[in-house]
Amino acid sequence: MSEEKPKEEKKGDGKPPYRGKPQSDGGKPPYKGKPQSGGGRPQRGPPLSPAQQRRRAAEERISNWIPKTELGRKVVAGEITTVEEALATGLPLREPPIVDLLIPDLSEEVIDIHMVQRMSDSGRRVRFAVTTIVGNGDGVVGLGRVSGKLVRPTITKALDRAKMNIIEIRRGSGSWECSTAVPNSLPFEVSGRTGSTRVTIKPAPPGVGLVTNQVGQIMLRLAGVEDAWSFTKGQTQTIYNFASAMFKALEKTSTTKLLPGQDDFHNMVKGVKQE
Repeated sequence: MSEEKPKEEKKGDGKPPYRGKPQSDGGKPPYKGKPQSGGGRPQRGPPLSPAQQRRRAAEERISNWIPKTELGRKVVAGEITTVEEALATGLPLREPPIVDLLIPDLSEEVIDIHMVQRMSDSGRRVRFAVTTIVGNGDGVVGLGRVSGKLVRPTITKALDRAKMNIIEIRRGSGSWECSTAVPNSLPFEVSGRTGSTRVTIKPAPPGVGLVTNQVGQIMLRLAGVEDAWSFTKGQTQTIYNFASAMFKALEKTSTTKLLPGQDDFHNMVKGVKQE
């Protein structure tokens, strides 16, 4: 006869079984974590959007910023308080925190992200090219393009490049159909060219809107233009060439020499509107 082996008893963890009142969620014991100020489980807020994350990073950068250029030192000292004064000095803008400090409500848009491949002796190398536009919607706009290995750091670098390329534009009511004194459009026709892409922007009366493609609408909206017509020639499907050509056209509004009294005739305003 075979000897029967005694059954081994399972060893518990030494804790008595839960014998509390049955819960509606299957009899699980109540949560015994760290008590919060409001009681119950800790509450988590909604996740931050990429724009909010970049804004928070810009605020942290401003708090830890030590200026290295003459323009940056003047901004920190309080000698320069607006972006118009900074651009009027003629000093090169080499530090993005200057723009973050002078224009806290700056809007940012990423208009293009595409992959660039290049063959080398070690194999195929992949990089990402990012094109961004920044502006305050009131006469200040900037364009930047940077390529890098990772998408998120490249977007940050492209936004910094756009901030260092900001310009002031002239706005006015240059359309012969316009009878209002509000500078809703451009004061005169301008054109710009990059590569084979040529963009011409003409002033339009109020109510027309921005008659251009999506990239052009973003740039004109961030520049503070409400009504305009655009005409293009060449290879307009290349996003960066189109954006660069339009940016050069807007830059001509502030570099073109005016005749005496022409600024009053077209109700021109340069940069931010003075209330």
